[in-house]
Order: sequence, then structure tokens, then C-alpha cells
Amino acid sequence: MNRLTLAAAFLASWVGFSGSVKSAQLPNVIVIMVDDLGYGDVGCYGATKVKTPNVDRLSSQGIRFTDGHATSGTCTPSRYSFLTGQYAWRQKGTNILPGDASLIIDTKSATLPNVLRKAGYATGAVGKWHLGLGLPQAKIDWNKDISPGPNEVGFDYSWIIPATGDRVPCVYVENHRVVGVDPADPILVNYQYKVGDEPTGKEHPELLKMKLSHGHDNTIVNGISRIGFMAGGKAARWRDEDIADVLTKKAVTFIETNKDKPFFLYFATHDIHVPRAPHERFAGKSECGIRGDVIQQMDWSVGQVMETLDRLKLTDNTLVIFTSDNGPVVDDGYADGAVEKLNGHVPAGPLRGGKYSSFEGGTRVPFITRWPGKIKAGQTSAALVCQIDLMNSLATLAGTTLAAGAGPDSLNVLPALLGEAQFGRESLVEQGGPLAIRKGEWKLFPTGVGPAGRAPAAGARGKPMLFNLADDLAETKDVAAEHADKVKELGDLFQQIRDGNGTRPGV
Repeated sequence: MNRLTLAAAFLASWVGFSGSVKSAQLPNVIVIMVDDLGYGDVGCYGATKVKTPNVDRLSSQGIRFTDGHATSGTCTPSRYSFLTGQYAWRQKGTNILPGDASLIIDTKSATLPNVLRKAGYATGAVGKWHLGLGLPQAKIDWNKDISPGPNEVGFDYSWIIPATGDRVPCVYVENHRVVGVDPADPILVNYQYKVGDEPTGKEHPELLKMKLSHGHDNTIVNGISRIGFMAGGKAARWRDEDIADVLTKKAVTFIETNKDKPFFLYFATHDIHVPRAPHERFAGKSECGIRGDVIQQMDWSVGQVMETLDRLKLTDNTLVIFTSDNGPVVDDGYADGAVEKLNGHVPAGPLRGGKYSSFEGGTRVPFITRWPGKIKAGQTSAALVCQIDLMNSLATLAGTTLAAGAGPDSLNVLPALLGEAQFGRESLVEQGGPLAIRKGEWKLFPTGVGPAGRAPAAGARGKPMLFNLADDLAETKDVAAEHADKVKELGDLFQQIRDGNGTRPGV
């Protein structure tokens, strides 16, 4: 047997497929990673002011997890953990990156895409990257080949936004090249000082079509000022209103191109991150302003992926995982009316906190799995699951195992993801400002919590704080004084995980 046939045979025995090995093909896998989507931002999690029929259909046809998590309340560390199976706080330099940062994933380390590629999958990354590009200590030349990047950590194909929409450079990178780069108009990027003579938001606020609330006052691109300075590359620059269309088309094309073999697609939407600039056909369509509009635009992107799977008759053999990189934020630097027009919409639902926070609203996010050929429809699961576990779980799905030291914090929770078990992982370390640890319904902040769920003041170590989420999901009542035994139990567990090399057995 070749590697693919062996993997298919393993899958057939593991998940109980019937029929021949030929019919038990490796399932396709699509991970849709939305940006800044909160627990309460879609209909199947309680939203009523925005319409998300496609996400809701995913939920109705699969499993809606009520305790699904990113590892961090911010994007770079949560994406790092997702792809490497390692808590980001174990690795220096995994905080929110500037747009000209070097690649923070070691190209020699195991990653989710290279594990799946070795198992026989075609692998693709489309959308937001924000994990750096190029070699450490080397300045990126945006006019030449850019390496290393997604392709060097396991993706056969990549079409990415280098960092975020609010950071320069405002260009797409396909594999190793900026799309549309013109040698006669070279791209310059700098995060320390201004380059070129283009206006900035700070100098010329009258030129902005989207006003500022804080920061984001450097080079103006498409009437929106950004973080960082950029000059040149006029033909390569995106129009923000078209980003969803461009990324969705590239995701669909990847599926079409690889329809006859197993594929893994990491589709990282820009929505609903700032700057929120919905396409004209979505502008004003929701009941809660521009933030609601881009949620509905995101839902359209999900629908396009689902329609493509239906059209190509791939739905029954494709595992779709829908989730968000961290919790919600409303005002994130642009005065776009999102706060004023919430209209009763509650982005984090019943949870406290949001983006940048270690409260549940920072890391507990929408988390849905759908695979009509395997997962029973209409399920709700309270299993504790995390994106960090996808590396180990999907390796198991592909009929392979992680090498020693690979994905050190990634656990195999595949039975929970497929609805065959109601239990996921036992504990989870959540990162926002301070670290927190979850075990069952108990949650401990070993060093306390500063303002808005962020870290205590520099040099300060507050008293441990303990919450019982079964009785207090909103984390309003510290019960540490009444449960000293739980404080010690979780504190010891936290220290064990923090001081160890990983939480996966055998690491």
C-alpha cells in the first residue's frame, strides 16, 4: 500500500467507515478563521441584529461548541498556536507583529500544514497571515522574492495579506511575490519613520474617508490611514472594499484546483477586522452599522465556500471547521460608528471581556465543525476544545501521528470534534494580558487581573482570582477566598504546564 492508501485504511477503521478503501478517501479539511468575531456575533450563538444564514447552516448541519477557544485574545499568538500546536507564550516574539516583521515560525519545526502535506494533502493558505515574512534581522524587499513565509512552513500555495488590513504594506502576496509589483514604482515600507511624500492621517485628517479614534495615523491608502509608513506600489495596492471578494475567489479557486485529491485549506478572512470597509453591496445592510455589515459580508464568504463544495460534490467528504482568532472588539482605532450603532447587539454574548483580554470573551469564540459524511447534524457540545488541538486531531484524522516534540501542547480531541465524545481537553491556558488556566468549570488567574482583564501593572503581582463558570459565566464574582483548595490545585497545574516543555503526553 502507498502512504495515501494506508492513511485511508486507518481512517476507515478509526471512524467506522464502511465499504472499500477506495470509498474511504481522506476527507478534505477547510479551516475558516474569521478575524475578531465574538461569541455573540452570529445567529447560531444568539445574534439577532445581524443575519448569518450560512454560518447558521454550518451549525445546523454539524456541531456548535459552547466552550471552543482560541489560545489567545489577540491574533498573532492565536494563529501561531493554531499552526504550531504550541502555546505562543512559550515562544518569545509572538506578540502582535508589525507589518514588516520576520517569520516567527521556525521552518524546521513541524506545523499543521506540513504534517498534512506529508500525509498526502494539497495545502493552501488564503487570507490574513500576520506571522511575519523573511529571515530574522533581514529587512524585507517587497519588490523581490520574499522568503521564508507560508510556503516554507508547509503550504503548497499561499495568497495572503502580509499582516492586517490596518497595517502597511497594503498589498497581496502570492507565494513569494507581491501581486502587481511594478519595478518602476518600488515599494518602500518602514515602521520607524516616514518614507516617501504621501500624506498621513496625522498630517491631513481632512483626506480621510474614515476618521480615527486612536492610532492608525500614518500613511493614507484608499482614503484610510494605517499603522506604518508606505511609499510606492500604487498598482499593487488593494481597495479595502474588494478584499472579501478577492480572498473568497482565491479560496474557491484553490478548492476547484484541488478537487480531485485531498486538500487542506486555511481560509483566514480579513473580516471583521478594522478598517471595516464593506463592499458597496453589503454597506448598510445590517441592523447594527458597519461592523454588522462586515459580519454579513463574512457570512457571504462562508456561503461561497459551501456553495463550491456543493457544486463540486465535495460536501459529504469535507470537514469544515469555522472559528475566530480571538474575541470581539468594537472601537479598534477607527471612528466608524460601530459603537454608536450596536443597536442592542452584544458581540461577546454572555461573556466578559473581548479582544486583548484573558476573560472568557477574549478566547471563547464561535467554534463549529461540519462533515455531513461523518458528523451527525444538529448537535451542541460543551466539550472544552481549542484551536491548538487541531494539529494533533487532524494528524490523527489523516492517519498519522506527531513526531516527538511536535505540537507539544496539541492534544487529540478528534472524538469531540466529530461528536463521538462529549469531553475534549481537561485544561487550557488562556492568554490575553495575564495568563489564566481553565479546568472544567473552574478558572484561575494565578497573578490576578488588571484593568479590563489585562495584566496587572508592571512589576505588580495581584492576588490569585478564581471563578466558577458554571455559576458565573460572566466572571463577576471572585471566589478564591472560599475555595483555597481549588486555587492551589489550579495553581499547581498552571505551574506544571508553564514550567514543562508541553502538555501533550510523551513530549
